[in-house]
Formats: sequence, structure tokens, C-alpha cells
Amino acid sequence: MDPFLSLLHSFSSRLSDSELSSLKFLCRATIGKRKLESVQSGGDLFSILLEQQLIASDKVAFLERLLESIKREDLVSQLKQFVEEGEVSAPDDQPDMHEKGLQKAAIEVICENVGRDWKMLMRKLGISEVKMDRIVAANPFNLHEQLFQSLREWQKWKGKDAKVTDLIKALRACNMNLVADRVEQKLLPLNAGTR
Repeated sequence: MDPFLSLLHSFSSRLSDSELSSLKFLCRATIGKRKLESVQSGGDLFSILLEQQLIASDKVAFLERLLESIKREDLVSQLKQFVEEGEVSAPDDQPDMHEKGLQKAAIEVICENVGRDWKMLMRKLGISEVKMDRIVAANPFNLHEQLFQSLREWQKWKGKDAKVTDLIKALRACNMNLVADRVEQKLLPLNAGTR
């Protein structure tokens, strides 16, 4: 079962009639009047939004704005938690346990040793400015957390293609050779155990 559809279903069952009519009103600009008249439940509305590709498991901004507009902060926080916990990525898109262990060790070293230049590293890894700005806004005075959350974002985005070798390449491309060396040193004993 799709976890995003389960989430939408739970939202639907928790909407009052007046909240549903508010949502329908807010969607008038994006959904035709005739279609809106057929909407009898939150599920109906969410189905139309899914069909029109206004929402998806990896595209929740529109839904978030709708829920904020009707003052359902409880549903907004549930939606944010869903996104943060990476429920959107399928289990077969995850790196294997060994690679996850290597990533965890590499991320620890990177967070301990990369300072103010962390954005340069994240750009090399392909993380967008918008995502970095969002992470900075969420953790305004915590450099360590900004870097950690950015690396988590990279892991989620890449899924099973997130490789420690890419982290090391990106570090070297940013002339952070000392950090790259420390990552490699930390991984030596972990890799030796698999041979």
C-alpha cells in the first residue's frame, strides 16, 4: 500500500464538512467548477489533485499551503514529518546496510570537519540552493545541523545511488583533501571487515 495515499486517506477522514468546503473554495482557481461540484469528501478532492499532478508523494507544497490556509497545523506537521522521515522513498531504493554504515561514518567525519564552506560541498553533490536555504531557515544558528540535514537530503535524493565514494570525490573537488583523507581513514577498518 502506498504510504502517501494512506496519509491522504487519514487526512480525509479528519476533515470536517466546513473544512472540506473551504478546501474546495481554495482550489477553485486550479480545479474546474464542474469537477469541484462532484467532490463529496477529502478523498475525492485529493484524487483530483493527484490526477492533475498538483500533489504527489514528493510534491507536497500545494497540499501544505491548503492545510495551512484552513488552520490545520496538526495535519501540516504530520505532512512535514512524513516528508522528513523519507516515507516517500521505496525500500528497494535504499542503499544496502554496509553502504549505509559507511555513509553514517563518512557523514560524522564530514560534519565534524567541514565548516563554513559546507554549501560549496553540497553544490558539488547537486543539492539545490532552494533546499539549502530551507535547511538554513530551519536551523538558523546551527552550522553542524545545517550540514547534517543537507547530507541527509542528499541521501534521500540519491537513494541507493548515494555512495561514499561520491562524497569523497566532492570533498576533493572542493579542495577539502584533509577531510577526504579523514573519511577514508575512518572507513578503512569498516571496509576491511567486509573482505
